[in-house]
Amino acid sequence: MTRVGVLGGGQLGRMLGLAGIPLGLEFRFYDPGAATPVAGIGRHERAAWTDDEALDDFAESVDVLTWEFENIPVATAERLARAVPTFPPPVALSVAQDRLGEKTRFGSLGIPTNAHADVQSAADLKAGIAAIGLPAVLKTRRMGYDGKGQQVLREAADGKALDAQAIFSDMGEVPCLLEAFVPFDREVSLVGVRTALGETRFYPLVENVHVRGILHTTTAPAPAVSTDVQSEAERHLSALMTDLNYVGVMAIEFFVKDGGLIANEVAPRVHNSGHWTQDGAVTSQFENHLRAGLGLPLGSTAARGTTVMLNLIGDVPEIGDVFADQGARLHLYDKEPRPGRKLGHVNVNGSDPAQVRSVIARIEAMMPEGAGPV
Repeated sequence: MTRVGVLGGGQLGRMLGLAGIPLGLEFRFYDPGAATPVAGIGRHERAAWTDDEALDDFAESVDVLTWEFENIPVATAERLARAVPTFPPPVALSVAQDRLGEKTRFGSLGIPTNAHADVQSAADLKAGIAAIGLPAVLKTRRMGYDGKGQQVLREAADGKALDAQAIFSDMGEVPCLLEAFVPFDREVSLVGVRTALGETRFYPLVENVHVRGILHTTTAPAPAVSTDVQSEAERHLSALMTDLNYVGVMAIEFFVKDGGLIANEVAPRVHNSGHWTQDGAVTSQFENHLRAGLGLPLGSTAARGTTVMLNLIGDVPEIGDVFADQGARLHLYDKEPRPGRKLGHVNVNGSDPAQVRSVIARIEAMMPEGAGPV
């Protein structure tokens, strides 16, 4: 039996395990935290990312290694990759962990991005605002996710210049990236999968709606997307995966503006906007990630009808109420409720897009009062 090691013990690790167990795979997870979502899925090694002895022992206990989130220290992934076959390659972490490095890599490959400026000081911020203009988005270069570590900068109501020093201090005086605000028409993302031999397959582009920086719903396939836009997104993602000699699932989020694509960010892992594939695609992103890493033939990425994924944030509806709607599938993460926390998601699949949206709307209305992003 092949033992798959996973760095991280969150909901993505849980779903990787649930996809791999029917394939006869065994899972082991390495995470410094409690890792409750993977309880019962596989053995959990609880140790620090810097514990070399524990890392070496973990490497010896598995046949292949992957990860389920991208904020793992690159040095940790590199150490493990020297001891056990690892996918994706650790260089993908270094690109995704630094927003400036990410934008620079996009630009080198001809992938369109918004205007941006490196911010190392309040003076840099002031210069960046002068060059880019307002509104703009200021983000920490590292560790930001789900709307954290960023703020939108707008013209002051009284016409006064923004206090660059106060803003930079509020961000923690850490390296940041200033990005031009994109008045996008909509947000989409593309999930693809690549093998070590270069075989690459793509899922349909999906449309995402975020609320306070957290993904709220994903509609798959994205409505009214031309084959030209799908092909453009595939070219961009293929270029990045080829450049990194990538193996596994990767996602890129795009803004759509005037019919064109502007790359926002990349995720070198299975992705929240790909959760719909569990119930709406021939082969889920989780199974295809494992197939790619294990050298198995990739499964079909074709969509089966229309699927809408709804994230359950902060609380969950009654299970019986969810299942009262035909076509609804519930996926819970075994996490304690708290405001702003992703506790699970619902996939609704069907042949009638209007009916699918209607079911999602009813489930949204079931959510306990006060649940949702904060």
